[in-house]
Amino acid sequence: MDLYSILREFADSWALLALFTVFIGVILWAFRPGSRAVHEDVSQIPFRYEDRPARAAPAAGVKETGR
Repeated sequence: MDLYSILREFADSWALLALFTVFIGVILWAFRPGSRAVHEDVSQIPFRYEDRPARAAPAAGVKETGR
């Protein structure tokens, strides 16, 4: 049996099962009960600085003034 046939058989059986298991694990992790607060916080990122723009990070080597 050549290497291609062996790898193809592995991909058709065990690799498919492993990838399906990882997929289900990611779905369960994303919808776990304790993640609601994290998802709500992340969803509000675009609206955090509605009244004024966010302060820019100072460039490397430049001291920030206290304005």
